[in-house]
Amino acid sequence: MQLGLVGLGRMGANMRERLRAAGIEVLGFARTDPSRDVSSLAELVERLSPPRSVWIMVPSGEATRDTVIQLARLLTGGDLVIDGGNSRYTDDQVHAELLARAGIGYLDCGVSGGVWGRRNGYALMVGGSGEHVERVLPVFDALRPEGPREEGFVHAGGVGAGHFAKMVHNGVEYGLMQAYAEGFELLEAAEVVTDVPAVLKAWQRGTVVRSWLLDLLVAALAEDPKLTQLRGWVADSGEGRWTVEEAINHAVPAPVISAALFARFASRQSDSPAMRAVAALRHQFGGHAVQQPASPDPAAN
Repeated sequence: MQLGLVGLGRMGANMRERLRAAGIEVLGFARTDPSRDVSSLAELVERLSPPRSVWIMVPSGEATRDTVIQLARLLTGGDLVIDGGNSRYTDDQVHAELLARAGIGYLDCGVSGGVWGRRNGYALMVGGSGEHVERVLPVFDALRPEGPREEGFVHAGGVGAGHFAKMVHNGVEYGLMQAYAEGFELLEAAEVVTDVPAVLKAWQRGTVVRSWLLDLLVAALAEDPKLTQLRGWVADSGEGRWTVEEAINHAVPAPVISAALFARFASRQSDSPAMRAVAALRHQFGGHAVQQPASPDPAAN
């Protein structure tokens, strides 16, 4: 079986190697990556035998949209495009309709597994028609973890369902990571606990909070027991925001995911304007102590 793969970043390159190890012929394209197998999208399409299947693994938004538009011009009726990036599910119907005008099929696939996926496999959440899913099932089977298919792969529904499922998955991930992070900080703050990394390591077996995320935190603490080599600055790639927006749209309470998202926003403020206002109010009504900002360092000018 052949597959065209557009995007050879941290995820795409590892996926190519896992697919090849399963006997699937993969032609990879990226604009500047020296490991690419073809030099253009046109060459990629030319070298694939019809009916073609092309997997997009590029950043969501403009990069994905531009790639879909180009493929709509290059591919022909009966071909299939799979978007495996973190696109917003509302973009999927737009892409599907654009491709359908040329007789080209479309699947959206949420992919989870990160840099460990090459070895452990990727959890796959797919949206689109059953006919299209069945056609590239060997690709999904090569990428998913070993074991029962239903424990690493789901045909979640029609177009958009795969990315919606992945969006919610990432929202849940925000909440889990924030809970572990707050537990770590509380353990660090308590003088009664003298070995925080050992406590977290002890949680890895037999407890109800054991998970792969906990394993990763334990691994990080083994390298840097107090995490002093990192800044407490955390980005968000979009899925958490979209999850909260959809929770609002569907009137679904999501206080944990919402709080985890806002905590990431707070991590980017070295001196929060809102908390300065709280300090000012406490000083005004109660005469509570306040702290003055540090004096500017003349050497920094």
